[in-house]
Amino acid sequence: MITNIRCICIDDEQDDLFLLNEYIKTEPILTNIGSFSSPTEGMQAIITSQPDLVFLDIEMSGATGLEILRLLRNKIELAVFVTSHPEFALESFELSAFDYILKPVTEKRFNSTVQRLKDYWNMREKATTYELLHEPDTLLISEGRNKIKVPINEIIYLEAMQNYTKIVTSRRSYLTLVGINTFLNKLPQNSFLRIHRSYAVARNKINGLLSSDEIICGSATLPVGKTYKDIVKNEIIR
Repeated sequence: MITNIRCICIDDEQDDLFLLNEYIKTEPILTNIGSFSSPTEGMQAIITSQPDLVFLDIEMSGATGLEILRLLRNKIELAVFVTSHPEFALESFELSAFDYILKPVTEKRFNSTVQRLKDYWNMREKATTYELLHEPDTLLISEGRNKIKVPINEIIYLEAMQNYTKIVTSRRSYLTLVGINTFLNKLPQNSFLRIHRSYAVARNKINGLLSSDEIICGSATLPVGKTYKDIVKNEIIR
């Protein structure tokens, strides 16, 4: 069970920093241990405190959020960018950012990030007991002393969570110590469709497009990344 995720916020726009702090106050699992409008002061706080999570603006005077993450990658477990600039999304995920929120931040979007944080934090505690093995058309997952067989055709979607891959079925979810790219390379060819840097869906579980930005897969509604929109659209229509 999650008890406390220690976070630091860095944003040189005071109004945006204030709003983010107000959202954080509503989440019992988040403890704000520092908010900084100065990137230099924020970086020093990261080095000193080594928080679990850092909310970072990107375009700031003195240092960008991307530069901060590059410099202090070993001090930051999770980074969430909060920015007005969608064009930096690809670069941020290449730096293993946990999430990317566009301003103005809405309560709904912030809550979505927090829910992903809860899922990640809860499942991370169990992930060390998971090992991914393969049988024909089946994943054999070691969970402690138990061996759980998960038929591949029961998987609804895969979600990248840092260096883990979350496997979602209709019955439950699993977190494995395998990156999503490695995971997809080991699964039957063409059985899954990549729709986002963080998501791949089972082709046989796709129910349709809700909009150009969202896909319905089983009972879940998942985001479609900008660079995957044409691929997804062609896949659904054909």
